[in-house]
Amino acid sequence: MLKSCVYCGDIHDRKYVCDKKPNKQKVISKADKFRWTKAWQNKRKYIRDRDRHMCQVCLRELYNTQQRYNYTNIQVHHVVPLVEDFSKRLDDSNLISVCTYHHSMAERGEISREELFNIK
Repeated sequence: MLKSCVYCGDIHDRKYVCDKKPNKQKVISKADKFRWTKAWQNKRKYIRDRDRHMCQVCLRELYNTQQRYNYTNIQVHHVVPLVEDFSKRLDDSNLISVCTYHHSMAERGEISREELFNIK
């Protein structure tokens, strides 16, 4: 059975793969690969336990904290991002537990790195 091709406009058999069809290869970064490793999963658990599963920014009532003892939606944040210094990916001194609200603020730079290092 023939079919009109959306990529080249010609008519091909249904089973024919047109050479004009774009390749959709997903590029996975080094940081994304790292986030799936067992080493990261263990370190993330260790940092959450170290920080007692609470947002360290909320605990100090900084940056519009709504709830001081916030233990919901806790994420581990790299103070120095992986793209800048991949060698610090598992350093305890570079990791801090924060809630999603403060994590997004830290990612945008609204909470300075110096402040995060001082909190930790």
